[in-house]
Amino acid sequence: MPYRFQLHCRQLVRPIAFVSVLVCWTVAFLHAAEDDVRARLESLPQPWKEKVHRVTLQEYEQTLRFWSEKHPAILAVEKVGNSVKGLGIYLLAITDKSVADTDKQIALVPSLHGGPERSGTSTAMHLVEWLLGDSPEAAETRRKQIVLVMPVPNPESYFETDRFGNANGIDPYTGGGAANWDLATLTYKLLDKAPEIKAFLEVVDRYQPEVIADLHGIGLQEYAADRLADRRMYQGQTMFEVTASAYSNYTLRPWDWRVIEAMVAAGCEAGYPSDRFEADAQQSFGGPALQPIADRLWRGAPNFYTAQYAYVKYHTMVSAFEIGWEASGVARIRGLLKIGNNVWDSEGVPGYPVNRVDAFVGHFLTSYGQTAHERRRSRAELWQQQGRFSQAMLYPQTDGRESYVVALTDEAVQRLESDKSKFLENLQGRPGFNVDAIRAFFDIGPEDKLYVERGPGSSASPHAIEHGLGMRLRIPYRNPELVEFRLNGQPLSESPTDGYQRWFADGSTQVQIHIPPEKVQSAGLFVVTCAYRPDIQRSNGWTPPREVLERVK
Repeated sequence: MPYRFQLHCRQLVRPIAFVSVLVCWTVAFLHAAEDDVRARLESLPQPWKEKVHRVTLQEYEQTLRFWSEKHPAILAVEKVGNSVKGLGIYLLAITDKSVADTDKQIALVPSLHGGPERSGTSTAMHLVEWLLGDSPEAAETRRKQIVLVMPVPNPESYFETDRFGNANGIDPYTGGGAANWDLATLTYKLLDKAPEIKAFLEVVDRYQPEVIADLHGIGLQEYAADRLADRRMYQGQTMFEVTASAYSNYTLRPWDWRVIEAMVAAGCEAGYPSDRFEADAQQSFGGPALQPIADRLWRGAPNFYTAQYAYVKYHTMVSAFEIGWEASGVARIRGLLKIGNNVWDSEGVPGYPVNRVDAFVGHFLTSYGQTAHERRRSRAELWQQQGRFSQAMLYPQTDGRESYVVALTDEAVQRLESDKSKFLENLQGRPGFNVDAIRAFFDIGPEDKLYVERGPGSSASPHAIEHGLGMRLRIPYRNPELVEFRLNGQPLSESPTDGYQRWFADGSTQVQIHIPPEKVQSAGLFVVTCAYRPDIQRSNGWTPPREVLERVK
């Protein structure tokens, strides 16, 4: 071999050897780094190595029996139905039986997805333990509320299959979709195939609750059926937590965001954050007209799920929760229950803010009653008929003057006219009306007309209002003097049963007018006129700078 060629080969071998050594060092370093990463990871807690106890049907039923035997003064357990396969569906009613139920709020806490979403049911069981406990807050809740808990509305799903559907494949939470409902009559079409839904609806009809808090959570539904045998829940399995709303159905939520925030705050105080759906995503709601830009809108859509039956029929405030840790779920439900124990500022009475059944430009038609039972009865009656009511007010609205007109019957609706003079003519001769006083109020004011909004009507046969009526004004001052305050031209006096009450909340003086059943049935038309003297002076308009006024002379 020529010398030059040998020399060239030696020169090539040296860098190749160096590269080989470098590669070896790199590989060794990477292996060491990987071992270091693995060591650090293995040093961390690994809760998933421990399985979560899987409650059996026998354990569940024996627990309910144990609790009822131990707490007979505050707990009643009732079988309210049977599943498709005949497994019991149970309702737990928790309240202080030594206190009359007359003035108690009613909260219903089901776990309608409590099959694969197992932390919903386990949260319900933890909540029951807290409600049965000795804390002052639990005792106060028992005195002031009836808390109804349905931990396992779908027994086959929870104890056997870990699938959403019942034995007939129907999901009690969604009801299988709006197509399974006749919304005109509010009838579920497949009750014979969904006894679980039937049991839930019968509980709603019997109690007509103020609120429903449906508990969802950690799920096994993403596992295929053939993977479930070795994929039971493990410690540390969790999910992001959501308070009060469903991602898939944004109409399934409380109408008052302050209720949601109270529950979020209770969870945060306990150390658990919540996702606020479209607020955290910083996206707006969508709809059919916005389909071309759907990629920039919130993923949820309006829909109809089983719990909304209670809203449509009884004006129940509904909500849904995603729960990653039971302690978080209990904390947030306690935040909700605390609202029911206290007075919501703008309502003036203890309980949940559910008493307004119709709204009209800052005026409200409300339930009537001195007790929670009376208001619940009135709320359900008015809510189911409210589509036939017509309302009116003097327009434009004027400072120092407030008006509100409500017509409850077809005959009363016919008397409404936008022309003030014609409306007054239609009131002539009507029993119980001081038309001269109403005319004096109308004539002295600057309003142009009576703004009338006629109700859409209802296919249901109307009947007389049997349980009274409330009307609400909001005067935008802290302490106005009510100088001339009349109902149908007759002076109103302060009274919790037949007159008015007032309090300050949300920046306004709230004025609640109570009309007892006998007056509602005899009149059917109500005209409120209120001349008030504000406690502070306000003015409108804007004047350009003096220099500008000089220029435009």
